Amino acid sequence: MKIKTIKTHKITYRDKDILSIIDKYINKLPDNSIMAVTSKIISICEGSVIKIDKKTNKDKLIKQEADRYIPKEKSKYGFYLTLKNNVLIPSSGIDESNGDGYYILWPRNPQKSANNIRKYLIDKFHIKNIGVIITDSKTTPLRWGTTGISIANCGFMVLNSYVSKPDIFGKKLEVTKANIADGLAAAAVLEMGEGKEQTPIAIIEDIKYVKFQKQNPSKKELKSLNISIEDDLYASLLTGVKWKR
Repeated sequence: MKIKTIKTHKITYRDKDILSIIDKYINKLPDNSIMAVTSKIISICEGSVIKIDKKTNKDKLIKQEADRYIPKEKSKYGFYLTLKNNVLIPSSGIDESNGDGYYILWPRNPQKSANNIRKYLIDKFHIKNIGVIITDSKTTPLRWGTTGISIANCGFMVLNSYVSKPDIFGKKLEVTKANIADGLAAAAVLEMGEGKEQTPIAIIEDIKYVKFQKQNPSKKELKSLNISIEDDLYASLLTGVKWKR
């Protein structure tokens, strides 16, 4: 696998079109590759930002953006723990870093953004097999540091199921499924960086294990990627707290 990061100008609220940014910095794109784009620059371009001033109540903003939340008073560090689009993440994904004085929210519809970017790439470069991942960073319980996660993707099969396939000793696997999108997102975010690298786009190549699809994911396919709280492996933890909506 090869990951090439793309350096851009400092993207701010003055930028209004993610496709024009891609057009400016991407001159060629090989077939059978995947473009990773940070959710931050998509949010900035679509105007999903709130100016940080005395009128802005971040606590209220986090609650508005969260699907569910645990009050910050429950946190040792004063953070809201939230569920947003079936992702466990602090502060509803709202970020201040690299925001130039603005709170940056998640994109309004990251799946639609992924689909639009993919269509643009197909039309521009006349390639058949191309995927898109919209990335963000998350923390992992009981582990220091952040890792990348895919909050939307299209153009390839997300799950590689090993169910009923044998392991090296012939024992059939029962539940193992590899999440290709999150794995690629983690690798891409590692390369793109979390600070002042200024590389919010990456091209991933030589990914032979990826099965490309010509169509965008259906609603049924997208729904199948999520697990309800009650059915999750960690249900005893997730249902053991009083979430607020």
